[in-house]
Amino acid sequence: MIRRRTMLSCTAAVAIAPWWSAGWATTGRDALKSRADAVLHDHVSSGRVPGVVAALTDPTDTIYAGAQGTIGLGETAPISLDTVMAVFSMTKPLTSTAALQLVERGKLKLDEPAAKYLPQLSAVQVLEGYDASGAPRLRSPRRPVTLRHLLTHTSGFTYDIWDANLNRYYTEQNIPRLATRRKAALNVPIAFDPGDRWQYGIGIDWVGLLVEAASGQALGDYLERHLTGPLGMSSTGFQPSPEMRARLSKMHTRDNDGKLSVMAFAQQQNSEFEPGGSGLYSTAADYLKFLRMILNRGRAGGQQIVKPETVDLMSRNAIGPLRVGQLHTAIPFLSRNAEFFPDTPKTWSLAFMINESKAPTGRSAGSMAWAGLANTYFWIDPAKRIAGLAMMQLFPFVDPQALGVFLEFEKSAYMSI
Repeated sequence: MIRRRTMLSCTAAVAIAPWWSAGWATTGRDALKSRADAVLHDHVSSGRVPGVVAALTDPTDTIYAGAQGTIGLGETAPISLDTVMAVFSMTKPLTSTAALQLVERGKLKLDEPAAKYLPQLSAVQVLEGYDASGAPRLRSPRRPVTLRHLLTHTSGFTYDIWDANLNRYYTEQNIPRLATRRKAALNVPIAFDPGDRWQYGIGIDWVGLLVEAASGQALGDYLERHLTGPLGMSSTGFQPSPEMRARLSKMHTRDNDGKLSVMAFAQQQNSEFEPGGSGLYSTAADYLKFLRMILNRGRAGGQQIVKPETVDLMSRNAIGPLRVGQLHTAIPFLSRNAEFFPDTPKTWSLAFMINESKAPTGRSAGSMAWAGLANTYFWIDPAKRIAGLAMMQLFPFVDPQALGVFLEFEKSAYMSI
């Protein structure tokens, strides 16, 4: 985790002139371009990151787009808004939206046992630790897992990246890891009784299986028909097309000395399931379309993708008094200890992290956000009616230099408004 404790560790329009109108259209945009371009250039020219794409949008259109660097160290092709990247957990909001579409249609319910659709969930057990002999201590949960639990990361399902007990369980029980895209990777115990606390995990992968069970379609097919297709996200999918592969970024890793290098990376192609929590490839240009749809309360291109009331649910606390806390790494190669804005209270909606007070970057209270493991980040600010992202391809997650690009870009946006 970054040692300094700084920024890591109402959606209806109002009847006043929006901030981006009138003089801002020239003065503010010029200031934004100057500041944001400088942030991206500084981080790339200094070698802190190999390449970065960043953009800011309002409900109508992109108001800033910038890119610096190449698709990889040693490459000459420039990175751009159309560069294809593995977005990892930026998959989750799309899968969550798909599930909520099915809730709207009565095909899923938030608070009934998810085992109604996925019987294997009725056998899930709680891992309380290990006994003196090293055997796992397991027991039955006190309540069943529901779709609401899965969407809000209160189900008890965790990630081995940030759960040492689960990491040990995968290893000692010889269970395939999630990256293999084998269904057996999901058949692991939960860390606590559903609803007892928040801890980030594989719950949205189970949500993807719920979408498949309720819709009768593969998750990728459902998304293409009901979400990414209607939004025009033609460069988003679980398996990159040959045309997308021609625009694919390299993946990088930073060693303990701070040196970046290109690493071999390819998500498993012969998959037993499409991971709704982490499996998509996309581009900055595509993902902006999803962000704009949320800003417009579910509407895009003359279509109502999700109901305004559903977007309202996605925009507010869904975990009550529980709070989002720090993720303690168990696999430092993949992630540092991670917490966004440590001194800012954070909750979780049915799709996003919510900062409950104003963030140090200027992000309004009640804004929505999340990120992907390879340092892709976004936020949505309903109060200011803007959304932004910064996308890179390198490990570990919340790498100080990569995170710095995102936070400085975001701050430059609010300084310009």
